Amino acid sequence: MSATPVRITAVDTHDIRFPTSRELDGSDAMNPDPDYSAAYVVLRTDAADGPEGHLEGHGFAFTIGRGNDVQVAAIDALRGHLLGRSVDELCADPSTLNRDLIGDSQLRWLGPEKGVMHMAIGAVVNAVWDLAAKRAHKPLWRLLAEAEPEWLVRQIDFRYITDALTPEEALAILGRGRQGAEERAARLLERGYPAYTTSAGWLGYDDDKLTRLVAEAVADGFRQIKLKVGADLDDDIRRCRVARAVVGPDVRMAIDANQRWDVDEAIRWTQALAGFDPYWIEEPTSPDDVLGHAAIRKAVAPVKVATGEHVHNRIVFKQLLQAGAVDIVQIDAARVGGVPENLAILLLAAKFGVPVCPHAGGVGLCELVQHLSMFDYVAVSGTTEDRVIEYVDHLHDHFRDPVVIREGHYTAPTAPGFSAAMRPESIARYTYPGGTFWAADLDTRTNPDKEGHAA
Repeated sequence: MSATPVRITAVDTHDIRFPTSRELDGSDAMNPDPDYSAAYVVLRTDAADGPEGHLEGHGFAFTIGRGNDVQVAAIDALRGHLLGRSVDELCADPSTLNRDLIGDSQLRWLGPEKGVMHMAIGAVVNAVWDLAAKRAHKPLWRLLAEAEPEWLVRQIDFRYITDALTPEEALAILGRGRQGAEERAARLLERGYPAYTTSAGWLGYDDDKLTRLVAEAVADGFRQIKLKVGADLDDDIRRCRVARAVVGPDVRMAIDANQRWDVDEAIRWTQALAGFDPYWIEEPTSPDDVLGHAAIRKAVAPVKVATGEHVHNRIVFKQLLQAGAVDIVQIDAARVGGVPENLAILLLAAKFGVPVCPHAGGVGLCELVQHLSMFDYVAVSGTTEDRVIEYVDHLHDHFRDPVVIREGHYTAPTAPGFSAAMRPESIARYTYPGGTFWAADLDTRTNPDKEGHAA
C-alpha cells in the first residue's frame, strides 16, 4: 500500500503590527509615522517531518500599519489554491504554484502583477520556498546556490522580459556562476555579506540622536550609512553636514527621498546636497517613472541613482535597466511575487551589469533578503564589490532565526528555511487588534485613568 500523500492542511493568516511610530523609528519624508507590520501567513502540513512535529512554511508581506488588514484579506483570497496541495510536488516544483496564483484571471484583474494582490502572492510563494528549504535541511541561500541552473530557470516566469533576458541567457549566467561557487560560499560563511545601516538616519531623529547613532554605526564596522531626506532642504543640509562630520570622508553616505519629489525638484535638491558627497540618491521620484529616473540620473551624476523597493514587478525593473535609469537596483523580498520573481530581477541586473543593494527597512525584511543577496554572490554576480544589504536595527528579536551582524557584515544563516518564522509569543502579543499588547493599549486609551501602559 502506498503512503498517503502529504498535503497543505491549513493556511493561517495574522495581522501583526508593531508600534514603531511612537519612537519615530522608520520615519521618512513620505511616511512620517509608520507602524511596521506584517501580513503574516503560515502554511501547515500533515507531514511529521520536523524536529517538533509538522514542518511549516512561513511568509509575509510588509506594510506600515493601517491597511495591513487589507493585505491579510488578499492572502486569504489565495487559500483555495493551497489547501490540499501535495507538499512533495509543491516543493519539487514551486513554479506550478506561481503560475496558478498569477494566472487566476479574476484576482489578476486587481493587478495585474502589482499592488496588494501581487504582494499577497509573494507572501504565499515565499512561504512555499521556506517550506522547501526546511524540507531540504538547508538555508534558502544555499538551496538556491546549489540548485541545478536548469531547474532554477524553470522556476522563473520569463513572460514580458525576453526582450531583455532570455531563458538561454539566464542559464548561461547561472552556468558561469557555478565556477568558484564553493569557494565563495566558504568565504561567505567565514566573513559574511557587507551591510549598510539606516538605523541612524530616520527623519524624526534630532541632531544629538543622529550624531550618537552615526558614531555607533562607524564604531560597529559599517562602511556606509543612509539618511532620509526630502522634507525640508535646510534641515537636510544641516543633517548631512552633521553626519558627514562624524563619519569623515572615507565612509559612504547615501540619501533617500522616499519618492518625495518631482523630477526637476529631485535634480535641484540632490545637487544642493552634492557637496556632502552622497553615494546615491534613493527613490528620488515616483517608482513608476522610468524616464524620470533616467533624466535624474543624467543630471545628478556622479551621485548614483538607486530605486526598487516599490517597483511592482520584473517588467518595470527591465525597463529601468533598458533605459539606463538606475545605477543601483534595490530588490525587496516581499514587494514582488516572491523568490522566483526576485531571481528574474537578479539575473536581469547581472545581464546589464548593475549591482543589487536590497531594501530591508522593515519588519523581517533583513531576515529575508539576506538569502537573496547571498545567493547572488555565490551563484550569479560572484562579487560583493559595491554591493551592500540594508540593515535596520530593530524588531529582529521577534524572529526565531534573527539576522546576526558582525563588523558591519551579515552573518550567513545556517538554519534551514527562509528565516521568516516569527516567535509564537510575538504573534500572540502583537496581532491586531486582539493581541495582548494592542488590547492593553486600547484599554489604556479608553480608560486614561488606569495606571501603567502597554509596553
